[in-house]
Amino acid sequence: SHLSPLSSQISYLVSNFMCNALAFVEEPTDKHAKSDGYCGRILRAQTQGTRRDGYNEFRLRVEGDPENYQPASIYRVTLYASSPSYFRGFTLIALKEGTEGTRDDHYAGKFQIIDEEDTQFMTNCPPAVTESTPRRRTRIQVFWTAPPSGSGCVILKASIVQKRIIYFQDEGSLTVRLCEKEAVFGETTEKPPPECCACGTAKYRVTFYGNWSEKIHPKDYPRRANHWSALIGASHSRSYVLWEYGGLASEGVKQVAELGSPVKMEEEIRQKGDEVLTVIKTKAQWPAWQPLNVRAAPSAEFSVDRTRHLMSFLSMLGPSPDWNVGLSAEDLCTKECGWVQRLDQDLIPWDAGTDNGFTYESPNKPTIPQERIRPLTSLDHPQSPFYDTEGGPITALARVVVERIARKGEQCNIVPDTVDDIVADIGQEEKEEDDTPETCIYSNWSPWSACSSASCDKGRRMRQRMLKAQLDLSVPCPHTQDFKPCMGPGCSEEEASTCMMSEWISWSPCSVSCGMGMRSRERYIKQFPEDGSICSLNTEETEKCVVNDDCYSIPCMLSPWSDWSDCSVTCGKGVRTRQRMLKSPDLGECTEELEQVERCMQPECPTDCMVSEWTEWSECNKSCGKGHTIRTRMVKLEPQFGGEPCPETVQRKKCKIRKCKRGSRARKEKRRGKQQERDAAVEEQPGCKMRPWSSWTDCTKHCGGGIQERFMMVKKRAKNTPAQVTSCKDRKEIRACKVHPC
Repeated sequence: SHLSPLSSQISYLVSNFMCNALAFVEEPTDKHAKSDGYCGRILRAQTQGTRRDGYNEFRLRVEGDPENYQPASIYRVTLYASSPSYFRGFTLIALKEGTEGTRDDHYAGKFQIIDEEDTQFMTNCPPAVTESTPRRRTRIQVFWTAPPSGSGCVILKASIVQKRIIYFQDEGSLTVRLCEKEAVFGETTEKPPPECCACGTAKYRVTFYGNWSEKIHPKDYPRRANHWSALIGASHSRSYVLWEYGGLASEGVKQVAELGSPVKMEEEIRQKGDEVLTVIKTKAQWPAWQPLNVRAAPSAEFSVDRTRHLMSFLSMLGPSPDWNVGLSAEDLCTKECGWVQRLDQDLIPWDAGTDNGFTYESPNKPTIPQERIRPLTSLDHPQSPFYDTEGGPITALARVVVERIARKGEQCNIVPDTVDDIVADIGQEEKEEDDTPETCIYSNWSPWSACSSASCDKGRRMRQRMLKAQLDLSVPCPHTQDFKPCMGPGCSEEEASTCMMSEWISWSPCSVSCGMGMRSRERYIKQFPEDGSICSLNTEETEKCVVNDDCYSIPCMLSPWSDWSDCSVTCGKGVRTRQRMLKSPDLGECTEELEQVERCMQPECPTDCMVSEWTEWSECNKSCGKGHTIRTRMVKLEPQFGGEPCPETVQRKKCKIRKCKRGSRARKEKRRGKQQERDAAVEEQPGCKMRPWSSWTDCTKHCGGGIQERFMMVKKRAKNTPAQVTSCKDRKEIRACKVHPC
């Protein structure tokens, strides 16, 4: 029960570490800082203890195997043993490269416990993570929040206790080195500054490119009802958090995550008042993926300013338990006091922590108590559609592009901006915002009517749309008419040459997802005329666009499939069914099937034995005295799969023609001789010639009672046979055989 022979000092260190790795209950006697005492002792043991080289049983891994870390980002760290290995205890620590861990500021980032039954912070060394109880285990996971910008490279180290051996490794599978990702001009800052120093305002367009499809994510892909929910978000201040990793989902986030409904989320956003500058919304996408030449990617525009320079959004992938993608508090203010020009980011799914489920169509099962928001990983559950035995990164489900399209007001960026998009007026944010709830289904807007004024007096134009369906009566549907002010023609002419305009911004997506619609593009006034007059140059152009001639109707609102019914039979081949309901019959005819039928196979049905009818009773086998006669039936079908066994196939009963006269043996022999004479007489009767008796046939059964037969056939019968010769005919004899039980 001792370690391998070592020097007394190393033996003490390793024994002391192992004891504490398994117990962690005694406080160090050193009353100085804990990290200087206990943590330093662990690290010295790692540098002085015996190492096992050339083994690969254990590995420390950061999800996605990154070479760099994004400051303040959260990563999943896994320590695992390859089969059939295991470990009982462990220690996990993160240090700044080149430090010894003797001071608190030597430790980098912060660990977060995922499973308190499996892991805990070390009692006497708070920066380190260890096991909660010493037992056999093959894998543990924790979250690690990367340190702030400027922390340099970080070393993640692990030590393993297996049986009575302690494993350390400074360079290899138990050590991961990550360096800070270098900042690129124009990207968001890794750690947002305490206050944004940019000036003026900026306008952005966010475009959502769904990448979730059967081709890229084939495992268990839901072919029916796959979709992205309406995208919902906002540009907001630091004091408001829509959602974040490690936080709890609000009721609005829960309804997006589980139901795909943005109504409550939008209500929560608008209740924040001045903390929000713009509500960001796009329509839902049914189905989840279509080529861009068939359906344009959804987009929305929003603005940011110095106090509301963060942008967050989320969208549910459906069907799913509570899975989403999105951005959380993405900072569009740069540390150079400017505005980010472009952000292009892949999105992986995350779990809202409100519903338990491992597959796309898992039944509803609320998570009680509610868990914290976390990213999904490829090691969550073997039934997960993202599961990977190697623990590789999940292929992105979507990509979001945020492009700056205009700036307004005085700019104070330290580094000159490469894009000249400063305009005189960004315009009202609410102008193009669509406040239509998802539960209200409208037709497209009609074209604007002519101006009601033919002179330079103020008039107005009108457009209309039709309410097709209201899916939730508790949510009011907005107006079906819209108005805007106008004046008669020729009332706003002025010199165009005095206006300075920006370049045209790229065309917006088509107004419809299929068929013919409209698209527009804008430009902005960079400089008004010096005399203060109004510019007459167009700031917007529209044109017709065709996305897809083969339009499809509004998707049916359907309930989930019910469970499969029981098989229609208890044995053999049958069918089973499942149904779903149409939630919105008012939307018109729905061509989606509401019932599915499939074949089912139960155990084979038992087959009973089948026998033929009984034959006639045979002749008595004795001419006098007690004898017996038999009858038989044949087996037509043997029993199968536990069917009723076959009944008897041979029956015999007693028969007695007459009493035999008593006499000597010689008399019996005389009678037997007379019978033989009669048989011979049959053969020798005038005009009747018989063949000899045939051999007995094979017994009809091997056991349990069968029968044998033999025949005497008429060989020749004269034409003028005397009428009294009645016995000149074929003869048959039957006897029982193999009557012993089977």
